[in-house]
Amino acid sequence: MNDKYPMIRSRSEIIAKINHFSCKGESFLFAIDFAGEKGFVLSPEEAERKGFKYDFGTMKNRVAPGMNEPLKFDFSPVGFNVYENAFEKVLFHLKRGDTYLLNLTFQTPLQINVSLDQLFTHSRAPFKLYVPGFFLIFSPEVFVRIENSKISSCPMKGTIDAAIPDAAKRLLADDKEFFEHNTIVDLIRNDLSMVSKNVEVTRFRYIDKIHTNRGDLLQVSSEITGDLPDDYLKNLGEVLFTLLPAGSVTGAPKEKTVEIIRAAENYDRGFYTGIFGFFDGQILSSAVSIRYIEQTPEGLFFKSGGGITALSDAESEYREMIKKIYVPVV
Repeated sequence: MNDKYPMIRSRSEIIAKINHFSCKGESFLFAIDFAGEKGFVLSPEEAERKGFKYDFGTMKNRVAPGMNEPLKFDFSPVGFNVYENAFEKVLFHLKRGDTYLLNLTFQTPLQINVSLDQLFTHSRAPFKLYVPGFFLIFSPEVFVRIENSKISSCPMKGTIDAAIPDAAKRLLADDKEFFEHNTIVDLIRNDLSMVSKNVEVTRFRYIDKIHTNRGDLLQVSSEITGDLPDDYLKNLGEVLFTLLPAGSVTGAPKEKTVEIIRAAENYDRGFYTGIFGFFDGQILSSAVSIRYIEQTPEGLFFKSGGGITALSDAESEYREMIKKIYVPVV
């Protein structure tokens, strides 16, 4: 990240700053990278001064002018042979039982005819964050929402092109997708049990339609909830880090799966598949950092991927990785 941004490079410092704001009931914006090793925690005023833009529904700041011309969106994904090589490495560990589910991702060079600032304004997503000169996220996936000692998480696992005949029925009937989704629901349920009580699955495998510049997608989510201790605001930072990294973009079991991810993927995820969020003094709303465009000196890169299981087919997973390269603009 550019030096003008107040990057924190210590997990303990990030936790302390989150706790500082939450204990006082003061608003803050935050983001934490996939490795849980760096991030930022800013007051809304600090974020505004530095040009950050965010939108969490009712929690948002100013926006820039929208696009005055149709979006041109060109990308060059890795070749199938490159993807298949990484896929086979993952499959080896799946068959050996080292992991049961692994989220394999790649970065794709991207060319667009508008600024990320304009794209932030024109895109439609439940959770958006733009850090000038660094990245844009328009995420559809809840990480956790916390209000009045109630914590909820909505992992998203399972994707299909909505234009396919009987798409919803096919998605829900697919054995691989069912196993993948169940694995993540169990993982998130266990994660929430580390910080809360009375954990339960309150909604199981519901479908959302997502409108994109490359056609509509159907995606499957579930909702898991739990009850936090009454004094959770004193250690909100610890609560968040206990749940990291996000299970839906890692796999199970987490620790070993992260090792395999680092060996199989050919780039640094950075803030992609980390988390970001906003606390308004009472409610914490946070999302998984997916649907992510990174700005680098070499150009723009879109990072995407999907869950791999022993039932996965390399060509299908490759197509899904490419299908997720989109902007929610229509």
